[in-house]
Formats: sequence, structure tokens, C-alpha cells
Amino acid sequence: MDRRKFTVAALAALVGVAATPAMAKLYYNPDTNKWEEREASAGGRSFKRIDKEIVPYETKFKVGTIVVETGERRLYLILPDGKALKYGIGVGRDGFTWSGQHRISRKAEWPDWTPPAAMRKRVPDLPAHMKGGPQNPLGARALYIGSTLYRIHGTSEPWTIGQAVSSGCIRLTNEDVIDLYERAQVGALVVVHH
Repeated sequence: MDRRKFTVAALAALVGVAATPAMAKLYYNPDTNKWEEREASAGGRSFKRIDKEIVPYETKFKVGTIVVETGERRLYLILPDGKALKYGIGVGRDGFTWSGQHRISRKAEWPDWTPPAAMRKRVPDLPAHMKGGPQNPLGARALYIGSTLYRIHGTSEPWTIGQAVSSGCIRLTNEDVIDLYERAQVGALVVVHH
């Protein structure tokens, strides 16, 4: 293990967060079906990754609740002892933000995507349906929010995290959504603050 990867693993152990490919700046390459190191840019766009971290977080919500702070562009998974796991997220762009409380109704790995009719009207070249996989806009995992059209899902465009870019869904990097997917339970409360 090289020095940098050892340092990342050691720091992760100190804060109680498992070392994941994301922490080592690895990204999924669909051509090789492997996690690979890649420069932190896309199409000439540079970006700074927002690493997940455990933070103090006093709340009335019980352990396992997901709190989305749209304005802050962060998602908090409530942990025991006044703590939360904080993730960077992408949120709805102007006109597509929302707030409310729902429960996770289901979870899916590499979910299929069927764009809603209103989205296809706005963007006519969207497919009617897209099978799950690395090129799918829902990314590696999806947590469905009640009976709404919204999801907490992954993205293969990590430079969009921290931005207001979606049609209302909450997006995380694929690495972070895989981590959240493993921790979150169907039936867990999702609270979205606008």
C-alpha cells in the first residue's frame, strides 16, 4: 500500500468512517469495470470533492433519519450520541426545489430510469426508459422517497455535487450513495428542508 493510500486509511479509521474508493479519489470506469484513480476534473471542469464526515448534530429526529439541508447542499444521516454522517449533495435547480417529510419506500442497486413525462417534454431527446448501469443518470444506487417522483441517488458526474443541478432529486457521488445505501433502511424518515 503506498503512503497516500495508507494515510487515507489511517485517517478514516480515526474518524470511524470506512476507507472507500471515494476517499482514495477513485472513480468507477465502465470500460474496464474497475475503480481507477483519475484526475479530479471532467471536460476541463475542475472540482473539489466533498468528503463525507462524522459531525456533531443535535436533533429531535431518531437515529437512521435522513435530513436534507437543500440550502447547505448537505445530507445528514442521524447517528447515535448527537452525531451525524454528513455527505455533500447536488440538489434541485431553481424552480425544482421542494421540502417535506416522507419515508424511504424502496432501495435499488443500479436502478433503471424512466424519465417522467414532464421531464421528457422539457428535454425531448431523453430516452423513454434506460436500463441501470454506469451510464444511467441514477448512478449506482437509489433510495426512493415515498410515492414522490424524487429519489436520493448516485451520479457519475461528481463535479455536480455541491451544485443546484437536478430536477428535484438529491444526488450523491456513486461512492457516497453506496455507503448511504448500506446504512439507510427502507421505512426510514427523510426530511427535506428548503
